[in-house]
This record gives sequence, structure tokens and C-alpha cells, in this order.
Amino acid sequence: MAQHDFINKKPGNRNSKKQPPAKKPFPVLLVILTTLLVGGFCFGLWYVKTNADPKLVEQQANPTKTKEKVEPAKPRPPEFIKEIKEHEIQVEVKELEQKGPYVMQCGSFRTRSQAETLKAKIAFAGLIAEVRETTGTNGIWYKVRLGPYKTKRLAESDKNKLKRSKIMGCGIWLWT
Repeated sequence: MAQHDFINKKPGNRNSKKQPPAKKPFPVLLVILTTLLVGGFCFGLWYVKTNADPKLVEQQANPTKTKEKVEPAKPRPPEFIKEIKEHEIQVEVKELEQKGPYVMQCGSFRTRSQAETLKAKIAFAGLIAEVRETTGTNGIWYKVRLGPYKTKRLAESDKNKLKRSKIMGCGIWLWT
């Protein structure tokens, strides 16, 4: 059980009631100050009304339009623009020859299953790829290719689609 300190406890009068604090009288100074402020404001209004210029009051009450409309001057075009418009230029445009159809290769693998996996990823990107089997001096390779494309621009467009699908490392070559 906790021990209580009865020795240091101050005796209190439990039967005494606390009295409410006495009411303060309404300050007379506050009443005088408020009366002076209201009186000063009223005097200011009366002074402005009696000493106002009647011409200025009439002008503000009935405004008349005395200003004329001034249209801003339109800027003239410089003379060299007219010369440019009148001048005709003869330019020869060369047609670039297309080098030929292009093919895009995205991978070369030792196993067919790896090539088919990449082909499926390309199909999810919305493009059609093919797996070609080639034999060389190092054995059999399975190449994942797209194409043929008529222009290199079309091949680059598909390459960018594949990059957005996180398929990197595709190369574009002339189809032979």
C-alpha cells in the first residue's frame, strides 16, 4: 500500500466557500474615449460636406464623355517582306533513290525456345516476327526477324514501338 505524507500536508479549511470576484465598475474613461472618437468622425463628415467644391461635386455626379476615341495606328509591314513575297525561287528537288527493302533482326539464339520467347514478346507489342533457322560454321542459329520494309523509316517506326515495349537491340539492314 502506498504511504501518504500527512506531516507535510497543509491544513485546509474545507467548510469555507470561495467568493466570486467583485464586479469591476464600468470604466468612465472608455465611455469618454468612445464619445470623442464618434464626435470627431461626425465633425470630419460635416467639414468635408460643407467645404466641398460644388463644381467638382457636380462633375463627379454627372460625368460627361469629353475624351475622343483615339485609334492606334496600325503598324506597316516592312518593305523587305513585300520583296520576299514577290520574289520567286526556283529550286531543284532531287528524288532520293530507295536502296531496297529493309529487314529488322531483333535476336539470334542457339535454341529455338529462346527465339520463340522473343517472338512472343514482339507479338505482345503488336508486331509480327518470324524465326529463321540458319546454319553456319558455328552451328545452327535461330534468328528473330521482322520485315521486309519498303523504307527505312517504316523499320525505324517499328523499332521505336519495340523500344517502348522494352525490347532493345534490334538492328536494321538491307534485305539481301
